[in-house]
Amino acid sequence: MSLINVNDLTFGYDGSFEKVFEDVSFHIDTDWKLGLIGRNGKGKTTFLKLLLGEYEYKGTIAKKVEFDYFPFEVKNKEKMAIEIVNEIVPQVEDWEIIKELALLHSEAEILYRKFCLLSGGEQVKILLISLFLKGNRFLLIDEPTNHLDYETRNHLVEYLKKKKGFILVSHERDFLDKVVDHIIAINNTNIEIQKGNFSSWYENKQARDKFELTQNEKLEKDINRLEIASKNTANWSNKIEKSKYHTSHPNEFIDRGYIGHESAKMMKKSKVMEKRIEKSIEEKAGLLHNIDRNDGLKIVSLESRKSPYILANGLQIKYEDKAIFKKQSFVVENGDRIAIKGKNGVGKSSLLKLILGNEIPYDGNIKVGTDFIISYVSQNTEELKENLKEFRIQNKIDESIFKAMLSKMGFSKLDFEKDISHMSEGQKKKVLIAKSISQRAHIYLWDEPLNYIDILTRIQIEEAILKYTPTMIFVEHDKMFVEKVATKVIQLENETC
Repeated sequence: MSLINVNDLTFGYDGSFEKVFEDVSFHIDTDWKLGLIGRNGKGKTTFLKLLLGEYEYKGTIAKKVEFDYFPFEVKNKEKMAIEIVNEIVPQVEDWEIIKELALLHSEAEILYRKFCLLSGGEQVKILLISLFLKGNRFLLIDEPTNHLDYETRNHLVEYLKKKKGFILVSHERDFLDKVVDHIIAINNTNIEIQKGNFSSWYENKQARDKFELTQNEKLEKDINRLEIASKNTANWSNKIEKSKYHTSHPNEFIDRGYIGHESAKMMKKSKVMEKRIEKSIEEKAGLLHNIDRNDGLKIVSLESRKSPYILANGLQIKYEDKAIFKKQSFVVENGDRIAIKGKNGVGKSSLLKLILGNEIPYDGNIKVGTDFIISYVSQNTEELKENLKEFRIQNKIDESIFKAMLSKMGFSKLDFEKDISHMSEGQKKKVLIAKSISQRAHIYLWDEPLNYIDILTRIQIEEAILKYTPTMIFVEHDKMFVEKVATKVIQLENETC
């Protein structure tokens, strides 16, 4: 057993007045399988980089283990995939690489294509087999499931179950529940470590939040009642005190000692109430700090009398004159929420782009209703470089709605001042989601919208879709999200299968 001890850790980026971590202390057992969770922008990746020694900080991080960080950096994406693996794991034989790739249900031919030409899922697979072949260091794993199909995720689950200990950043509830035995949560004001998986942590959090909200409401009522009572008691005390010296009858005897005694009693009672008020205010100040805003998102879609919205018969997308999936026939009606499933590289994103109107070669027939407004979320965030104001103007988005949606998804005032290029990947995806749900559209096409998105925001998005029932076609590998949201499934299978 070995420990990673963090003491009085304080860190903030240059030029920022806001600290990412301030006087944080805790310890981690390297035998634990830790799931690292928190809202986007809270510092999960930053914490991993601090463990690696990539940033300067105040405090101490004491460790006796060597780390491997995933995903590995790929400096030259023009190289063939097999060259990338050989750079990460120099001693490995080609047959070992091919064997690992076969276990991920991928053809060896992707090893001999340029890394940059692989799909997002295929790129992750190349990095994963490098991880599997690399050795047995303590792993810092940063969102490994983005872009991965279900079969590869299951293989990754089995691999992580065999590992002794690691820190895993993930926003997938089902995935976390299967592989971790501790949760390290970066909250609004502290970092907490709890034994168990995500579901047990979330159940405890909901119970704690409910208690704090109830206690806060009770204290508010007590403070208001005590303030009124204290004010009235003080007024009565002053009134009684004044009566020692005033009477409407000149010859009337005034027992000033008794009146003074009663006045002092009332004033003492008022002071006791003030102390109770101060104690309640102090107790109230300790509540609600780690309760995340989980306000409901809103999606106002457009409807059309035209039916169906989309009709496809014998559809096959082609790559270099070769069909990449078996013929598909499907109908999209108003209110349908259709999940497109299939292995990495089978053409899921290409199908969305074809529906969007891009020039994608295909056989068969597909008809999308004329004059339909389509809102699209790309899986790619690399082109987001402007600030939020310029982005909003370019996309003709209502400012108040757009900002409200981002605020509900956890954006702070400081986040609104950043250029999008300086945001975390999760925040960039939130910008794209906020753009889409701020638009009134007939059809929402979302390509892996939840990559990098934190769990609380995923729950918000789920609830909004179920409440407002927009017509959607989406690619998403979050099993729990698909099970809750999808009303139909299009299963794409390789033509060669």
